Amino acid sequence: MMSRSESGLRTLPLSRPDIREEDIARAAAVLRTGMLVQGAHVAELERAVGAVLGGGVHVMAVSSGTAALHLALVALGIGPGDEVIVPAFSFVATANVVELVGARPVFVDVDPATNNLDPALLEAAITANTKIIMPVHEFGLACAIDRILAIADGHGIPVVEDAACALGATYGARAAGTFGRFGCFSLHPRKAVTSGEGGLVVTSDAALAERIARLRNHGIAEIDGAKEFVDAGYNYRLTEFQAALVSSQLTRLPRNLDYRAELAAGYCAQLDLPMVQLPIVPSGRRHAWQTFHVLLDDRVDRASLARALQAVGIQTSLGAQCIPAQRYYRGRYGFDSARQFPHAFRAWRQGLALPMSENLSLDDIAYISDHVKRLLS
Repeated sequence: MMSRSESGLRTLPLSRPDIREEDIARAAAVLRTGMLVQGAHVAELERAVGAVLGGGVHVMAVSSGTAALHLALVALGIGPGDEVIVPAFSFVATANVVELVGARPVFVDVDPATNNLDPALLEAAITANTKIIMPVHEFGLACAIDRILAIADGHGIPVVEDAACALGATYGARAAGTFGRFGCFSLHPRKAVTSGEGGLVVTSDAALAERIARLRNHGIAEIDGAKEFVDAGYNYRLTEFQAALVSSQLTRLPRNLDYRAELAAGYCAQLDLPMVQLPIVPSGRRHAWQTFHVLLDDRVDRASLARALQAVGIQTSLGAQCIPAQRYYRGRYGFDSARQFPHAFRAWRQGLALPMSENLSLDDIAYISDHVKRLLS
């Protein structure tokens, strides 16, 4: 739960991973064996995640969520001359991996109610060069994946889900990250379970799973009992002790997701204010609540509010970026984001992520909410 500074104020970080002594002991036991590279513990983690996602999928653990996205694009043969559609509001890694394979990111604005890619704008962004549509389940809320898939299937375009924040989120009866050709998850410390840095690639296609498994491990395949280098692969493996750290956290995932939903409900009940647009959860979806993100009225100076909250021990963040407004993308492609992607631009400029983790109490949520209300009044 919360701690206190020397002044007696609470100290409430934006996020703190739920790592317990049993998790540390499990990782330490692996360290003592000296067998640290990808092996039995990674395989165990992959089986466990597959069970969480509902079975029928292949799971490959990798070194980061960004590596997961990169491998998905490489495995699908994306390269120079190709276009990949991505939402304009996300963490920059979503677009960076497109640049890394030499393709061009094509940005689509987001639905202001959900911060997810707006399917109504998708059709107009598709060209003859569109090879992948890569929606994001932003902050842990599943996007309108059925509408996106319907459009993608109509054009014969594969979908790769950026599910970095969405382990445990659902759309209808299915887990987010299991709808597209690939689903890519992150194991960063702000996620529901963490290995420090790590990621997961998920697919129902056995041949694609085999290709990912090769690409993450230097392009090695076993042929006639001998190891052969059959691809120009990467060193994107997850270590054994990282996998062990995650495996015991997974047993607490259902309970932690329920608790995060309880914390989010506390925020929503106490921050129902004219100056604050609260997150919504459309019917039929389960939010993983990786982030509790609010949108502030344009009259609110977000930077001043964040500084005032920091002064009383409450850490906040801007949430995500309007990617085409960032210096690299603005300079490379000349975007006018405020005009071209108004909802993404506003979410970046007026969005605020409040503390969210299993280590918070409902009393902490009340403390944070009281300070936000006082400062906005």
